[in-house]
Amino acid sequence: MTDDQQIAHGIDLETLDGFAEHAAGHPEEVQFGLRASATYEGTAAHSLAKIDSYDLGGETITRETREYTLPYGGWKEVLDAGGWVGATDRMEPIEVALSALAACINVGITINAAANGVDIDHLRTHVRTDFDPAVLFSLEELKESDSVFENLTAEIEIDGADLDEDLIDEWARRAPVYTLVSLDQEVDMTVNTPAEVAGDD
Repeated sequence: MTDDQQIAHGIDLETLDGFAEHAAGHPEEVQFGLRASATYEGTAAHSLAKIDSYDLGGETITRETREYTLPYGGWKEVLDAGGWVGATDRMEPIEVALSALAACINVGITINAAANGVDIDHLRTHVRTDFDPAVLFSLEELKESDSVFENLTAEIEIDGADLDEDLIDEWARRAPVYTLVSLDQEVDMTVNTPAEVAGDD
């Protein structure tokens, strides 16, 4: 590191400025294509999710060290009560989504803090929601899905010199996962099944 190199929040600020300037002038080069998959493991609610390659500026980036797997399931007590045999605790997808929201709010805050010369001594984001599983278990019609989640909240604990609460709130709302969960997103759902075998003539 040279004497004149400025590092903030683990970022070389000169490089960040250059990246931002390039992105503003060439937006097509910083567009992402993101993906994930989950394979059912034979027990209801159990899937092994995989995250690996992604697209950046039209180029697919793949490397073995970026192959992440996540074993999803449910809460042991709930699965026991529901009749699951040999139920075990696993990461539950809703909670993982909430953790992703919390982490991404931190991303929005810290990237913008670095770019704007704001020091942060402590940052922790707590996210919670109330969840009604009635639609999941077909106890309510699908049209009632708006009632599944209520009281989604994010509480940001932050400490540092000269912090502007309105600015922190704005930076938090710039987080991509915040956009994903807070705005009305249409999911283009495709169901692929084996082709039906033509009957004998």
